[in-house]
Amino acid sequence: MLCHMAVVVITSSGAKNARRYVEVMGSAGAAVRVLIPDDHADIATEELMRDAGGLLLTGGPDIDPALYGEKPDPEAGLTLDRPLDDLELRILGYALERDMPVLAICRGMQLLNVAFGGKLIQDLPGHKSEKIDGKWEPASHTIYVAPGAKAAPVIGMAGFFKVNSLHHQGLKEAQRAPRLMTTAYEVEDGLIEGLESPEHSWVIGLQCHPERQDEVPKMFGNLFLGLHERADSFISELAT
Repeated sequence: MLCHMAVVVITSSGAKNARRYVEVMGSAGAAVRVLIPDDHADIATEELMRDAGGLLLTGGPDIDPALYGEKPDPEAGLTLDRPLDDLELRILGYALERDMPVLAICRGMQLLNVAFGGKLIQDLPGHKSEKIDGKWEPASHTIYVAPGAKAAPVIGMAGFFKVNSLHHQGLKEAQRAPRLMTTAYEVEDGLIEGLESPEHSWVIGLQCHPERQDEVPKMFGNLFLGLHERADSFISELAT
């Protein structure tokens, strides 16, 4: 019997932005396919997701506030990429319908919230990189991952972790989509750092950037191994 190897689909604004994610998924043993709006806007979703067993939504530009019913705040310094929003919402919808495993990182977690009907805070001061001695240094903070989070056994434990912070948008409970569950939050200001969908078997969103492996605990690399394993299981179950 021929066994298809599961492909993990990675969405990104461009090839350069996708590079780190491609590297970590490759290190986890996964075959990957990168989808970029310029190349894939007109191709049918089924074709883009052929042999896909998992989806990785990456960090990137800001999500168009029109998608959550707001006007862009002129003070927020937004960088928008509506073709990327549209591509990702289409791909995410396809994955969720089929209960495909999804790992949503930073912008990806925010997109997950918007896809489920939530909103975003358009600008959050103090959560992104700062220039120190001519070098960009990511901000960092302590988050708490709840013991009931699906992410906890994947990472290897629940509890407090020091992670990077490279975002200027985000959400608190007031912006969270009611169908999603908060599974991690920032200790100091209560910002949501983890979201999961109780309706799906493996839909995990994290606000930090675990692909920047020297800026998070080593065990966060297990998230990419976990996505690869779940993607393989997803394809195996389809074949049976």
